[in-house]
Amino acid sequence: MTYEETLAKIFALHRFQKVPGLAHLRSLLHILGDPQERLSFVHVAGTNGKGSTSTMIASMLRKSGYRTGLFVSPFVTDFCERIQLNNRPISHRNLAQAAEEVFPPLLKLEQSGQEISEFEAITALALYWFAQQACEVVVLEVGLGGRLDATNVIRAPLCAVLTHISYDHTEILGNTLTQIATEKCGILKEGCEVVTAAGQDSEALAVIRRTAQERHCRLTETDPALLQVAQETLTGTRMLYGTELLEMSLLGAYQVTNAAAALTCAQVLRTRKGLCRMTKASVAAGLAAARMPARFEVVSRRPLVVIDGAHNPDGARALAESLRRYLPGKHLVALTGMCADKDTAHFVQTLAPLFAQAVTLSIQNPRTLQAEALAALWRRAGVETHTGSYAAQALAYAVQLAGADGAVVVCGSLYFAGELRPIALEMLPLLR
Repeated sequence: MTYEETLAKIFALHRFQKVPGLAHLRSLLHILGDPQERLSFVHVAGTNGKGSTSTMIASMLRKSGYRTGLFVSPFVTDFCERIQLNNRPISHRNLAQAAEEVFPPLLKLEQSGQEISEFEAITALALYWFAQQACEVVVLEVGLGGRLDATNVIRAPLCAVLTHISYDHTEILGNTLTQIATEKCGILKEGCEVVTAAGQDSEALAVIRRTAQERHCRLTETDPALLQVAQETLTGTRMLYGTELLEMSLLGAYQVTNAAAALTCAQVLRTRKGLCRMTKASVAAGLAAARMPARFEVVSRRPLVVIDGAHNPDGARALAESLRRYLPGKHLVALTGMCADKDTAHFVQTLAPLFAQAVTLSIQNPRTLQAEALAALWRRAGVETHTGSYAAQALAYAVQLAGADGAVVVCGSLYFAGELRPIALEMLPLLR
């Protein structure tokens, strides 16, 4: 099986199961030898920040000398970004080889009426490969929710981490923070360690505390004063962790919150789970080495272009805060594309006051909100808006609108960020 054939088989599966539940995936994993039973995990759920927090924790483990797997979603530019070993994505060849082992039993289950979804198949591939690679710790990011998410087939993790919980996927997870937090807390298993990020809404925090108590979990709430920002620029952030000076290249005010949760998790792993190789020096090195594409990522300085994958109301608020912090007074131009199933109106309303102009584009995705419909939302919010024809043209036009002293902010969707990022990296040196 080739890499292209592997992706075609994965994407041909149903996106969601008709009947939610983990029984079918457990059947598949059992046929594959229950690879999840041979692995130790850090399990990360939340609405925003879980990808960045997972990446930070994995980087800390890797710099501490642990053979570390990382499972994240979605990818930005290459599918294999989703499954990593020691900060390197699985190769196209290795993914195809793993698929040759996973798909025959998967298809047999399908034929017997046991439906396997796309995300379940990807999770099975990841767990199977991580076990083959003898990972010491796997950092597992939840795809959607927690309770019924495919990643929740694992036994009690070394630590369950809950990043900021807010509104997203309300049609699946529920319309209240209590309902959403209950689904996220589905990853809390009897007696496991739990870390929650600072700044949780009181409604969500109440659910976290209650669930941890019911399942006899030791809950560690990240101290909001854990990190004090000493200096922040477009090149990175310097922070005080007690008396220790830490550095982080990831930008965005929200990344300080994510870093605090990751550091708290590292402390729990070291002091309570016996991961004694996680020293202060190795954890600091891991934080400094963490990289995440399309998370308030500066891809060019002249012209100044930032790419951010924010796509929901909470992400929009975090992006707005970062723009005020890092780019005050700049002539900002939004280059934006969104999926129609997101809260597009709220997203635009949150960001519109910060932008002088916007350029909209349809995403190369069947769920796209068409450029004209998105442009109407920006115009309704009082922003001069233009529609783009294709990615390279729209980027060049946005750069022209921003001018020498302005900035272009690519935002609205991680899919859109993934589409624009390689084009930006290729084009922008030519536009200087």
